[in-house]
Amino acid sequence: MNYRDFIIDVLKEASAIARDSFGKVTGTTKEGDNNQVLTETDLKIGQTIIRRIQNKFPEHNIIDEEAGVINTKSNFTWVIDPIDGTSNFANGVPLYGIMLGLLMNDEPIAGGIALPSFSEIYTAEKGRGTLCNGNKIEVSKEKSLKNSLVAYGIDGHQENPEFTREECKLLAEIILNIRNLRTSNSVFDISMVARGNYGAFLNRTSKIWDNVAQQIIIEEAGGVYTDFFGERIDYSKAILQSQDNFTFLAASPELHSQLIGIIENNS
Repeated sequence: MNYRDFIIDVLKEASAIARDSFGKVTGTTKEGDNNQVLTETDLKIGQTIIRRIQNKFPEHNIIDEEAGVINTKSNFTWVIDPIDGTSNFANGVPLYGIMLGLLMNDEPIAGGIALPSFSEIYTAEKGRGTLCNGNKIEVSKEKSLKNSLVAYGIDGHQENPEFTREECKLLAEIILNIRNLRTSNSVFDISMVARGNYGAFLNRTSKIWDNVAQQIIIEEAGGVYTDFFGERIDYSKAILQSQDNFTFLAASPELHSQLIGIIENNS
């Protein structure tokens, strides 16, 4: 089935909501995690996307960052991040996006990313490539990390300060092996990887809704998408994984291998 047109249409509607609210909202910190911010727009976009999915695919499961899990016991699961980069959005920073991914069993088979501030929509389907506003895109052809911009999203872990300190040490080693570090800590960074502007994007603190759409977008653009240590990401129990921590490393094949080498040598 062709999911691309549906994803584009849904993301256009969601983008209009985001643009209408941008600069007019403030966020509240979620209880227990000051890294997580929520706005009314997150809720409105999530409700809109859920409604559209249930109208078109009423038999499919849904995982939404804010609404939670709707389990219909289907082999298909839509995974929604209404606003990725809510902290940016709530502070009037335009580096945020909307993500919608589709799993069939434990495999991402379709996905889309909207960057409302840039009027861009990225879409991918298994075996059909990645498009940005209808034009095919691919990951970087650069062979050397030293010539590459790399994004790294990092959150502070007040509950485990030593983890953050150790992560910063590893980040320093990565920075010493790349051209420059970039970070919006949002889906903007993965979009830059998909179109070849950045060589890679890494993150050790994310959720399932941060990953499904990203993975198919990167893989269909010719990249490699794994967990932080190069292992396959397991979505086999997606319905039960809404509170689990995920890590990811998205990059072109050669740069992915080089980054794994740095991580292995410094972990």
